[in-house]
Amino acid sequence: MKKLNIPFHKPFITDDEIKEVVDTIKSGWWTTGPKAQQFEMEFNSYIGSKRSVVVNSWTAAAHLSLEAIGIKEGDEVIVPSITFTASAEIVCYFKAIPVIVDVDPVTLNISPSEIEKAVTKKTRAIIPVHYGGMPCDMDEIMEIAKKSSANGGLKVIEDAAHALPAYYKDKMIGRISDVTCFSFYVTKTLATGEGGMICTDDEEIADRCKVMRLHGISHDPWNRYTDEGSWYYEVISAGYKYNFTDIQAALGIAQLKKLDAMLEMRKAIAAKYDEAFKSCGLLEIPTRLNDRESAYHLYPIRLNLEKLKINRSQFINEIKNAGIGSSVHFIPLYRHPFYKNNFNPEIKNYPVSENEYPRLVSLPIFPGMTDEQIDYLSDRVLSILKSSEK
Repeated sequence: MKKLNIPFHKPFITDDEIKEVVDTIKSGWWTTGPKAQQFEMEFNSYIGSKRSVVVNSWTAAAHLSLEAIGIKEGDEVIVPSITFTASAEIVCYFKAIPVIVDVDPVTLNISPSEIEKAVTKKTRAIIPVHYGGMPCDMDEIMEIAKKSSANGGLKVIEDAAHALPAYYKDKMIGRISDVTCFSFYVTKTLATGEGGMICTDDEEIADRCKVMRLHGISHDPWNRYTDEGSWYYEVISAGYKYNFTDIQAALGIAQLKKLDAMLEMRKAIAAKYDEAFKSCGLLEIPTRLNDRESAYHLYPIRLNLEKLKINRSQFINEIKNAGIGSSVHFIPLYRHPFYKNNFNPEIKNYPVSENEYPRLVSLPIFPGMTDEQIDYLSDRVLSILKSSEK
């Protein structure tokens, strides 16, 4: 079998995106304008939430959401151990405390039982992360939030950076909790290079996020430059520069139209991987749950290291030499110097993360992968593992 070069990710771009971007550039309106508004409305309609607010990153979306619910210095926000730093760093912006808890051994999503143990009188919010696109146990999480009467009820802000589109008990992610934040980073299931979206049914949260995303100005400032607009505006708070541009929105408008089709492509790739790997005792494939549907953003395998002569790093180097890109999602938060030095998490509190992290490897799963690439990757992975068996 000839060697192929397969990147970890490649955006699925066609002439549709190119035409939308060219149209935007020719229009002369490159920053936040009519296409950003169009994308915001079309995305909101797709999710089915009452309100959506588009911003320039997931981090901006979640930062604004925490600000809107009133997070303050000394407050506690519960986050999972296995996630990207953005899920926790936004808490630190307020001099609040990210309380890092362990994950479920099956899904690698935040563990409801660990959330329950971590709730104190200072807890104000929970940030569940839908790892790899597989929805968290949202019924249990929402119930924990609701019954925390000592806190006046906790707010739930979903990190859905991996979960577009995903479904929990037939309800689309984006319609379950107080706020859901999506990412449009270049590797995500809808890609605009950078970008994020806040979805909520709470009008006050949406209104606050809308004002704070661009300098705390009381109305959409780009309207000042239309024929119907006014030069007058008021700054009502010290806001941020988190706006989304029309050039980005052009990509989003085109990507949104093919979002369901791209999901089906990723599902088909995952099914082929499942079939190729299911009988191999040297790795574990992702678990599927009947009451929810993943967005298949990641395909994380877990190496059975006790049966192998190589470790995870050596395996990654082997497949890299075979031309295959990969990644690891994620280095647990409590292992990073910043969180160790500032919040003193104890490794003994994360037995699941400590067991699973050393054997996690994410394989390529992106729309546009060919059968030849999928077959080559599967063959190389199995060959490397079998040649490394104890």
